[in-house]
Amino acid sequence: ESFWGGPFKDEFDDRLSHDKRGMLSMANSGPHTNKSQFFITYKACPHLDRKHTIFGRLVGGFGTLDKIESVKTDKKDRPKSEITLLKAIVIQNPISE
Repeated sequence: ESFWGGPFKDEFDDRLSHDKRGMLSMANSGPHTNKSQFFITYKACPHLDRKHTIFGRLVGGFGTLDKIESVKTDKKDRPKSEITLLKAIVIQNPISE
């Protein structure tokens, strides 16, 4: 469930692209179905542009991303063991006005 209680609309910004490792985006099951799940890209994934809302990017912690990437996944590409992020720090707005 999202902070807003239900799914919320996509918020695409053409200044942002899944063009590198470490982009943070909302996971969804189709247009305007964002809830509370997100993903971090392991490489450039431009085919995800305008399908998943980008809301940030990593500026550090790439060693942690390496560890997350090494977790074995099932046939649906889901982690076989739970991954829990204990702390995140917002350093700056990814879209400077």
